[in-house]
Amino acid sequence: MSEITLSGLEKRYGDELAVEDVSVTIDDGELLCLLGPSGSGKSTTLRMLAGLETPTDGEIRIGDENVTDRPAYERTTATVFQDWALFPHKTVLENVAFGLKMQGIGKDERREQAHEMLERVRMAEYADDNPMNLSGGQKQRVALARSLAVNPDVLLLDEPLSNLDKRLSEDMQIELREIHAELEETFVHVTHDQDEAFTLADRIGIMADGNLVQVGEPNEVYQNPKNQFIEGFLGDTNFVEGTVERTTLDSIRVETELGREVILPTASGEADALAEGDSVTLSLRPEVLSIEPAESAGSEDGETAHAVRTDGSTTNSVVGTIENVLYRGSTVRYSVVVNGTTVFVERTVGDAGAFDAGDEIRINWDGADLLAFRDNGSRVDL
Repeated sequence: MSEITLSGLEKRYGDELAVEDVSVTIDDGELLCLLGPSGSGKSTTLRMLAGLETPTDGEIRIGDENVTDRPAYERTTATVFQDWALFPHKTVLENVAFGLKMQGIGKDERREQAHEMLERVRMAEYADDNPMNLSGGQKQRVALARSLAVNPDVLLLDEPLSNLDKRLSEDMQIELREIHAELEETFVHVTHDQDEAFTLADRIGIMADGNLVQVGEPNEVYQNPKNQFIEGFLGDTNFVEGTVERTTLDSIRVETELGREVILPTASGEADALAEGDSVTLSLRPEVLSIEPAESAGSEDGETAHAVRTDGSTTNSVVGTIENVLYRGSTVRYSVVVNGTTVFVERTVGDAGAFDAGDEIRINWDGADLLAFRDNGSRVDL
């Protein structure tokens, strides 16, 4: 079992800075997902951890050992690659047994261990097959079995599911989660797929421009993003520009593109150094928005927005016109034009209601459900 500590990790390729000052501790037996867009530095970080790249600066520790300068074959890690990297001239069993052979384990014992690992990933019946004749999902299982067969302290996974179709990828996510729970080993999994990260991870590390921006449990990074980049990267949201109109002891009033003003309650009793005239960006996630026919709330022609206090909470409301309706399988997305600005609302098919393009609707939300960000992308502490 191994705890991993990355301290001030940096990687340069000439003048290009690929990874900058990455520091994190990955707990013994934890499954950490490094999540970020292409070019964010997540795979480079994994390759340094695997010993396939040498850091320009910083330190890597696995357990009590400093492995920063050790080559891959001297580390207690194994890596599953995106392209599987199976040997085409060896059978499935021989592929899985290869690492054991390199460890000097005898033929009979390594065949037995390889068979056990193939059974674990439900591929034992393909032991004598050529791996090139397998499907993508089957190849991924063989690659996983080969990496696990050597009993590593740390398993590294570099976008291993990216070549699979959606349904197969989802099935493999569940299997990986179950294997991790069974083995209780430390896994570090790199992906650009948010659903994959949220399904697998004990914690998620969000990377952008070579930096590790935030690390936390899935629910934490989604509900409490550190900055606007994370808020926009995780899931879908509506960003609405606004200007602070005034602040009080318990609220901030923001003039927005949607209409007259939006009220944001402040639990701390202060407006976090926001002043009248400051620019802010509000985030309205679709799941916090409710919709209803405009006439059911007593709207009048030309009404664009209103905000009222009810029972100690802050209710905001705008009236707009549905521009288009997009059916997305189990959900329906409504694009709504409000005062010249387009926002979207999503509902499950069963709760979607009979709304059509051209209908006038009212969108409601509680001000406490919104997040606000400054011009530099930092989050406003409400």
